[in-house]
Amino acid sequence: MKKILYICGSLNQTSMMHKVSKELPEYDAYFTPYYADGLENFVSKFGLLDFSVIGGRFKLNTENYIRENNLKLDYRGASNDYDIVVSCSDLVVQNNIRNKKIVLVQEGMTDPEDLSYHIVKNLRLPRYFASTSMTGLSHAYDIFCVASHGYKNHFVRKGVNPDKVRITGIPNFDDCKKFVKNDFPFKNYVLVCTSDTRETYKFENRKKFILNALEIANGRRMIFKIHPNEKFNRAKYEIDKYAPGSLVLQEGNTNEMIANCDILITKYSTVVYVGIALGKQVHSEFDVAELKRMTPIQNGGISSRNISREIRILLGENVNINELVPTSSDKESYSSVG
Repeated sequence: MKKILYICGSLNQTSMMHKVSKELPEYDAYFTPYYADGLENFVSKFGLLDFSVIGGRFKLNTENYIRENNLKLDYRGASNDYDIVVSCSDLVVQNNIRNKKIVLVQEGMTDPEDLSYHIVKNLRLPRYFASTSMTGLSHAYDIFCVASHGYKNHFVRKGVNPDKVRITGIPNFDDCKKFVKNDFPFKNYVLVCTSDTRETYKFENRKKFILNALEIANGRRMIFKIHPNEKFNRAKYEIDKYAPGSLVLQEGNTNEMIANCDILITKYSTVVYVGIALGKQVHSEFDVAELKRMTPIQNGGISSRNISREIRILLGENVNINELVPTSSDKESYSSVG
C-alpha cells in the first residue's frame, strides 16, 4: 500500500488535510503537525515560534485533532518512506520531503504584498518572514491546488508556474450555503472578526479598527468574534472601552455567525469569503471587488475529491479525465451562493 504524509498546521489546515485523506482510502495515510528544520526547529523548542503553526496552540490543537479522530501520527514524517506528501504550506519546505512528490493545497486568504513581502522576495530571505504573502513561491511542489480562477491569476502574477496550478476549490470554503442552517441564537447584527496581526508581530491600530466598525454599524447590534490566536483579555478590554455593549465571543462557529449577520467586517481574514459567498455586505482591508473575483468556487463541498483526483494522477493512476469536475476550462461551472 502506497503511503501519503499529510503535513498539517492550524485546525483549518488540519481538517482540510483530513478531508482530502478521506477521498483516498486505498492509501496508507499519516499525519504530522507542521515542522521545520535547522535554526527554526531549534528556536521552536524554546517557544519562540509559538505564534506560528510550528508551535504553541496550533501544534497542540493539531495533535489533539489527530488523536481524537484516530488518525495515524508520524511526527515530522520520520517513520516512513512516503510516495507523496500533501502540505498546507510551502513557507517551509522540510528537508525530508524535498525528494518527494509534493502537492500544495491553498489554505485560504494570503497576506498583502507589503514591504516585508518585497524585501523577502528581492533579497531571497526565508519566506516565512513575509508570512502567507509568499505562498506558492517555493516552487518546490509538483501541483498547487487553489481556491478559484482569481487565485490562479493572483499566484501566477506573483511568479508561480501556471502549469503547476490546479483550480480545485479548497475544503472548508467550498459549500458555504450549509452554514445557513444553524443554531446560533442571534440574527441581523454586525459581525466583526478580528485578526491576530499583533500576535504575528505586525502593526495594527486596533482602536481605529473598532471605531471604524462602530461607524459602519451605525447603532446596530455588534458582535465581535476574536481570532483564536489572539490575546482574548486584551482584545475584550479594547472592545469594551471603544464599543461598549458589544457581545464579545472567543469560541463558536464563525461561519454560522456570518450566515446570521447582516454585515461582516474583517481586516485580513479568509472568513470574508464566506460572507461574500453568502451575499453579505462585507468590509475588509483588501479591495472588496478583488476579493469577489478571488472567492473560492462553490462546488457543493467536492474540493477534497478534486484534490484527491489530482493526487491519483500524480501517482500515475489511470483516472478518467472526463469524470473530473471542470476547473480551468469551464469557469461557469462554479458560482457563488447568493
